[in-house]
Amino acid sequence: MKLPSIPLFTDTFTAETVHLSNEQVGIYIRLLCFAWTKNAKPFKEKDAMRICQCRTQDCELRVMEVLTEFFIINKKGDDFIFTHKRITKEYEYLQKYYLNKSESGKRGASKRWNGANGETMAPIPSPIPIPNNNNSFDIFWESLSNKRGSKKMASVKYEKECKDQDPELLAKIFNHYSGKIKDKTFIPHVSTWLNQRRFEDEDVKLDPKKATFLTKLEDGREFKVVGDFGNYFEILLDGQKWYKHKFKNDEPLKKDI
Repeated sequence: MKLPSIPLFTDTFTAETVHLSNEQVGIYIRLLCFAWTKNAKPFKEKDAMRICQCRTQDCELRVMEVLTEFFIINKKGDDFIFTHKRITKEYEYLQKYYLNKSESGKRGASKRWNGANGETMAPIPSPIPIPNNNNSFDIFWESLSNKRGSKKMASVKYEKECKDQDPELLAKIFNHYSGKIKDKTFIPHVSTWLNQRRFEDEDVKLDPKKATFLTKLEDGREFKVVGDFGNYFEILLDGQKWYKHKFKNDEPLKKDI
């Protein structure tokens, strides 16, 4: 399925590119659009130079500066290839979204057709009420160093996206993210940040000595954080090392990741 338009989260884009020159912003947008037309698949360095119409070494240098800052670099044979994490994630999400929407449309048409031919249509089930998670959200909200935007809207997005997240850790990630933005007017609203699940993009290296909010398991056993590996903490529990997921408290401990 070809997706003709690219989603651009303007507040995030502005915050992440405020340090770039206008020329570099133009290069970045052109590369994002090119990656999207390639169905978010990896592209080669020479393709990047071609799409940016580079004729000089100075142009190639500026393109490489953008590529190395915002794209993931891998080696394939003798070539460097580039992908963009956010573009890949959004493309896969929209592909799945439109496919599901198409299938739902076909099922709906089938039901209407069968109903028109005298068959009884199944009743539409009542929506299942979402459990109240306000206490978890309040912990998250009060732990924020910068409460941008509507608290009510942030609560709605938190309920939708973050019910299984550790509220204090989530706040710590947002504080880390917003603390890196020099011009605070470019910090996204909390609701926007949650809705885009930006907490999954942040590579946060936490100081184990300060991670005091993660000292006990649900069964009451105490542990100590001794390392940080992506989405996992390396912990010391009963004299043995384990890996604990940062966000999914119900995920079992692992010996290896």
